[in-house]
Order: sequence, then structure tokens, then C-alpha cells
Amino acid sequence: MRRIAIAVLMVCAVFFGGASAAHAGARQADAARRYAQIAAALHPSEGNYVVKDFRFHNGQTLPSLRLHYTTLGHPRRNSAGQVTNAVLLLHATGATGHQFLAPPFAGVLFGPGELLDARRYFIILPDEIGHGRSSKPSDGLRMNFPRYDYADMVRAQHLLVTRGLDVNHLHLVGGTSMGCMHTWLWTEEYPGFMDAALPFACMPVPIAGRNWIARQMVIDDIREDPAWDNGNYTKEPESGLRGALGMIFFLLSAPLHDHQIYPTREAATRFAREFVKDRLPHLDANDMIYQWDASRDYNPEPRLGEVRAWVTAINTADDQIDPVVLVGIERREIRKVKRGRFVLLPVSDGTVGHATYNHPAVWKQYLAQLLRESSR
Repeated sequence: MRRIAIAVLMVCAVFFGGASAAHAGARQADAARRYAQIAAALHPSEGNYVVKDFRFHNGQTLPSLRLHYTTLGHPRRNSAGQVTNAVLLLHATGATGHQFLAPPFAGVLFGPGELLDARRYFIILPDEIGHGRSSKPSDGLRMNFPRYDYADMVRAQHLLVTRGLDVNHLHLVGGTSMGCMHTWLWTEEYPGFMDAALPFACMPVPIAGRNWIARQMVIDDIREDPAWDNGNYTKEPESGLRGALGMIFFLLSAPLHDHQIYPTREAATRFAREFVKDRLPHLDANDMIYQWDASRDYNPEPRLGEVRAWVTAINTADDQIDPVVLVGIERREIRKVKRGRFVLLPVSDGTVGHATYNHPAVWKQYLAQLLRESSR
């Protein structure tokens, strides 16, 4: 339990922080206390499912693909043997399944009496391929690791759920950012497998424009650092990683929120230096290249009309990855989904840009509505 709590705080610190050192320290201490209060009720369990001779759709194979996961609760079946209470939650780029165990998320949704009460639901939190304790380039293969994409990641998730955990139906599949895009793919690849879907912070169209430009810059910042050495480095290519982190910060930033948190030049300067310093020790350059490249052929748009689940797609007006000026795209595409709804959260004191998905207190009413509709 202590290891999980530490990992939760590390995920928050690495990619979802947003405060000065003193403020972040106080917030992390509070997070630890809150997590300890709900940990007894959550009973998280961790494990690995190994897929032998996993074949990626580009033809490459991995003799042994390890898929790490965390679960809360226990599956329940109806008289026909169908699991009725399973929830699959899919994390963001660079994170792990422990993203959802952070107190602002778990304390709001998984605790006793909450919408996804772990005593009632069987909650599945995988580490995606290339992330966390699942198989990834930094395990040893480096740039010889198969060049996976989102389709491969979703197929592996399905194998974990069905064969590894013996779950034959999901009440809800939801995901954030990268996991949001995986959620859209789930609704199309396995249209009868889930009742409801909650894709948060993405669009159901190919990645292009500024979004892909930024991703390519993250990759190129690393590759163009001579220390990267075609992935054969003995020491992390720090210059390339610093450049990549700078781009990632602007993707995750929220102008109003950041102006309120860092209202002076001195505060902003401290954070700029802490942001990079705190994150560098936890990054692997090859893993990072693979993670950001995996979205290269994502495109659920042609099959949106095949989606059978109830879908609520959510974005925030201060999201810098899928900015509000592009909201017309999502409003147009959601019309193709028979039971689809799009929600744009207005900027507020509770929104923090792209990572607002980590704060369900802001949006849980829409999840509640989705669960009611899909349970009829």
C-alpha cells in the first residue's frame, strides 16, 4: 500500500503538477493523508498478465509482452455469467494506471458511496504498453522494441481484460488524453463489449495541426540530441529531454490557472526550473519517443457511426492540446454517434487545462448522467 501511495504521488509530480515548490509540497502531503484515509476501502491489487508471442499489426512480434495492472473491488456476474460491474480506466501519455489512484480522483469517485464505489464496481487500471511496469523499450530492447501504436495498445488491453482477468463485459470504459483516444477505439473495435464510454480530453479525428507539430517536436528534441546516440545512450540525453519537457509543459498548461498560481515573475521562474528538475530523473528518452509516436495513425472518425455504447465526450475550454477554437470538430463528429453527447467545460477555478480530467469534482455530474442512461 505504501508503494502504491508513493507511486501515485510520483505520477502527480511528474506530469500533473502545477504549483510552486512550497505549494506542491503542501498539496502532496495533503494528498498522502487523503489517500491514506480511503486506502482501506479501496483494497488495490496488482498483477501482471503475460501474452506470449504478441504480434503487432506492423508484423513485429514480442515473445513475451508483460501487461501490468491494478484492480479495485471484485467482478460480479449475472445469471447468464456476464460480468455486470467492470470499469476499465485508461491513463494519459507518460502516466500509469496509478494516475487514477491520486486522491483528487480516487477520493471523489472510488470511495464509499461515490459514483464508482470500489465496493460495488470492479475497477481495472492497466499500465499501457510502453508505460509503467508493462513491457517498454527501456526494459532492454531500446529502439529494437516493436514500434507499437494505439491499435496494438487497445488489443493488448482487450487481451488483459478478457483472458487475464476473465471479464466478458464492461459497464464503462473511460480514458484521459491518450486513454481518451483508446476509449474511442474500444467503442469501435468491440462495440458490444461495453454499455458506456467516457472519452475525456481528445477528439475522435486524426491528430494533425499544432497537436501533431508539438508531438513531433517532442520526438525531434530527443532524437537530435547527440547524446541520444540512436537510442544507445549510457546517460539520458538531458538536453533533448529538457526541450521535450518544455513543449509538454505548454501542452499541459492552463493560462488562467497558471497566472493565478504564479502571479509574479519570481514565482514563475521558480516553477520553470522546478518543473524540469523534478521530472528529469524519472524519464527515459526511448520510452518517451515511443509514447508520443504511438498516436501517429490514430483515426476513429470513419467508424463513429458503428458505436453502440452510450458516450459522453468531455473537453475543457482551457485545454491547450485540443483548444476551444477547434470545438466545432468535436460537435460535428459527435452527431455521428447514435447515443453520443459532447460536453465543453467552461473555464473556472476548478479547471486546470488538459489535466482537468484528474479532478472529477468538476465534471462528475456528467459521469453520473452517463451511468444512469446506460443502466436503463
